[in-house]
Amino acid sequence: MRYYFIAGEPSGDLHGAKLAAAMREADPSASMRGFGGDGMAAAGVELVQHVRELAFMGFVEVAKNYGKIRKNFALARQDIAQWRPDLVVLVDYPGFNLRMAEFCKGLGLRVAYYISPTIWAWKEGRVEKVRRFVDQMYVILPFEVNVYAKHGVNVRYLGHPIMDEMAARRREALPRAEFLRRNQLPDKPIIALLPGSRRQELELIFPEMLALPRFYPDHQFVVAATSQLDPALYRSFLQGTDLPLVFDQTHQVLQHAEAALVKSGTATLETALLGVPEVVCYRMGAASYQLAKRLVKVRYIALANLIMDKEVIPELIQDRCTAPQMRHELDKILLDKHHRLRMVNDFGLLRMKLGEPGASGRVGQDMVRWLREQKGGQG
Repeated sequence: MRYYFIAGEPSGDLHGAKLAAAMREADPSASMRGFGGDGMAAAGVELVQHVRELAFMGFVEVAKNYGKIRKNFALARQDIAQWRPDLVVLVDYPGFNLRMAEFCKGLGLRVAYYISPTIWAWKEGRVEKVRRFVDQMYVILPFEVNVYAKHGVNVRYLGHPIMDEMAARRREALPRAEFLRRNQLPDKPIIALLPGSRRQELELIFPEMLALPRFYPDHQFVVAATSQLDPALYRSFLQGTDLPLVFDQTHQVLQHAEAALVKSGTATLETALLGVPEVVCYRMGAASYQLAKRLVKVRYIALANLIMDKEVIPELIQDRCTAPQMRHELDKILLDKHHRLRMVNDFGLLRMKLGEPGASGRVGQDMVRWLREQKGGQG
């Protein structure tokens, strides 16, 4: 059978490559074509366009590259219409892929979608597009099944791909003594600081985090930094302190941490899956926050809390994202054994909810099985 993939970002290429490999295993004579990256090409997908020509993030960058995005959309439409695949496989990238789903259904093609748009957080009206133009939705968060099912969307949950990454990171983990030696750190309990990977996040969140070390002389605070930002930017905040910067070793820092203060994002879920008690911190500009309050309709911002449907991790948002509040929550983690144990036990339940590694591979296998059912066993 013929499969056409569209992934528009490096992360989508990673998941798409695993999909393609699993689908080829289930359908050895498969022909595969589409938009992707080096991973998908290595998995046997003939690339029509590379993700480097597609990955635009943020309103300003999208606006500046609108002409290129339109050309890519026209290229995909023309190529799909000529190649006539048995199944179009859309991977994340919702701004582009929801429009492609509508086009493909107009051609009478079957459409499967992997990694849902966050319709549960904002722009809920997109669920109607999914219902009309996507034949099978594969989600990566357990609660998304109910969100889609109540709207009549065919939906399946087969695990979260983050579990693959966590398993790989565990295999790569250094023993504590080696980690401390390589990074010239003393043998003291670690509190990890993850202030974010954007300049504005550092400006709004990092100074509050940096007010805490003096209250915890028996611990060392270690900043999990990213080389995506200029080291001089981090150091401009650290003047007058001796806090160590450890670059591009976030998982290693967390692996050996007793607690963590983490900027809201995927890192909060990774921290929870590593079993590290944490506090989620987030602050944005006042105008952006007021706009987000109107648009975003969720009870929690931390993925672990959304998945568990309760506040497993304390969330310090906007006016509560202050050093005194951080200290209050950190004290509970470090000093209240029952509070700490409750959080760690909930993290164990979270891992069970997300399932075993291999989600993308299971989805790929299921897509082939589902397509054969749709075609009446042909192919």
